[in-house]
Amino acid sequence: MNRTIVTTQIRDDGVLRLDIPFGMADAGRTVKIVIDADGVPSKTQQEYWDFLDQTAGAWQGEFERPPQGDFESRDSLP
Repeated sequence: MNRTIVTTQIRDDGVLRLDIPFGMADAGRTVKIVIDADGVPSKTQQEYWDFLDQTAGAWQGEFERPPQGDFESRDSLP
């Protein structure tokens, strides 16, 4: 397995551009790109964690199961 590591920055417009020359012998090969933003959560991830922090422990009262109603009557199996 060949492994190439490229370090670059996301542009001011929020777009990541990668130009990685492999050579004609590699044309048509399938590659896998793994994005690791140094463990820093994206804005969306940070908003998610902020939401959890704001709602954690917010429930007041007891957890109660409401009445489930009556079982339906069915014919017995033969």
